[in-house]
Amino acid sequence: MLYTSSKHWLKSPHKRVMLFGMSGLGKTYLSNILRGSGDWFHYSVDYRIGTRYMGEHIVDNFKAEAMRNPFLAELLRSDSIYIGSNITFENLSPLSTYLGKPGNPSKGGIPFTAYRMRQRQHRIAEIAALRDTAPFIKRAREIYGYDSFVCDTSGSMVEVVDPNDPNDPVMSALSTHVLPVWIRGNDSHVDALIERFAKAPKPMYYQEEFLINAWGTYLKMMRIEPDQVDPDDFTRWGYRQLLTHRLPRYAAIADQWGVTVEADDVVKIRSTDDFHQLIADALT
Repeated sequence: MLYTSSKHWLKSPHKRVMLFGMSGLGKTYLSNILRGSGDWFHYSVDYRIGTRYMGEHIVDNFKAEAMRNPFLAELLRSDSIYIGSNITFENLSPLSTYLGKPGNPSKGGIPFTAYRMRQRQHRIAEIAALRDTAPFIKRAREIYGYDSFVCDTSGSMVEVVDPNDPNDPVMSALSTHVLPVWIRGNDSHVDALIERFAKAPKPMYYQEEFLINAWGTYLKMMRIEPDQVDPDDFTRWGYRQLLTHRLPRYAAIADQWGVTVEADDVVKIRSTDDFHQLIADALT
């Protein structure tokens, strides 16, 4: 690991971490505290995906929808209007909207073949964004003067690496530059995440093999055709399966390359000093 002990971590002038785990357990919460101190550079993988690697796909999708409207179509053809994506660290809706949900078009779904294509685009983009961590560490130091760096990952990063391969190219490279920190939730957190997700299901990224199996299982279970699927219902059902699928993968990454902190301890963090001690305890 990048830091061999709690003493090494606490004394190091260059603190660099990668936060990972399920969305909603505190990755961005911690990142905002660190960034707010003025001493840490905050690198958001989701933001990088949505701006650098998926930006054109997102905007093209906006334009395709606008072309359905004759009034907007004429303005687009004459370059009279500009359509862009306004992604921020706090608002990643343009990226989620592009990923979409498979199922009945009348309920906002997209064909499963198109959905799989967008999933593949996201996989390529996420791997590239993770690999950009090292160049951004250099940029943060050389351009802005930041010695400390937090990589705020997507909840789906666990799907684009092989947690059980000690030579996984993405994780092997990342672990030489940052300390991977898993924010682990307990059963009550999982229940809360499922309940919150059920109220507002959002598009998700799935590992392709997992997605194909889940889609087939859902169709058989519901005894329906693909174009009859309620997109929100599949997404809710798929989210539960996804949690079960991802948890051991997160654990394997922490065991192989990093450390684990508890979500209950994360919510108590109020300052960089608190965070430094949290990681020191995990290293111990």
